[in-house]
Amino acid sequence: MATDNDKESGFSLLREVEGAEKLFLAGRRSREEDLESAVMIFLEFLRGFESFNFTQPCVTVFGSARFPEHHDFYQMARDMGAALAKAGYAVMTGGGPGLMEAANRGCREAGGLSLGCNIRLSREQQPNPYLDKMFRFEHFFVRKVMLVKYSSAFVVMPGGFGTLDEAFEVATLIQTGKLERFPIVGMGGEFWTELRKFARDTLLGSGVISREDISFVHPAETVEEAIRIIEAR
Repeated sequence: MATDNDKESGFSLLREVEGAEKLFLAGRRSREEDLESAVMIFLEFLRGFESFNFTQPCVTVFGSARFPEHHDFYQMARDMGAALAKAGYAVMTGGGPGLMEAANRGCREAGGLSLGCNIRLSREQQPNPYLDKMFRFEHFFVRKVMLVKYSSAFVVMPGGFGTLDEAFEVATLIQTGKLERFPIVGMGGEFWTELRKFARDTLLGSGVISREDISFVHPAETVEEAIRIIEAR
């Protein structure tokens, strides 16, 4: 049986391996190398589970790292974090700057539990200073599991590829019955107009999704409306 020292050594090794996901996804490798990666991935999951040991309900907020503090979307995310905290929810984000920082900041300012699933990247993902608990992941897919696992609702703020990836991941899990039908709240108004049009006219119009699938995402114009949608479940 592994000792505490053995486990701590494994966790230290995990933290030191940069580019682990890139190596893992680089193509065919030896069975030994893949086995080593599997062990590292397991350790990353285990460390994540230990890091996020809390009991209160949680909402994950997705959003871009690129919006600065003076932007309207930053204030929206900050207000959202505060409102969630006041409603009794922990707030989980990707732990980085921009709208992630804003949601964590609002949560902490309102006395809530502020959580971050950060990831090691060359830019944009330095941990923000408003986190009560944080773990920095090496693998995007492990990080996404953590962002989904603990939450009973999801708020999608304006963002780019990463935000869309996370939002569509949740929608796919609900669509395929792998996840309870938790509310997904979309905020940002006109930012999402073209995407909603694409979903309605092209995806639904072509028959590749159903009308029920469109209903997974609930648009909200205000923070108060978003809270009502989350609490109505």
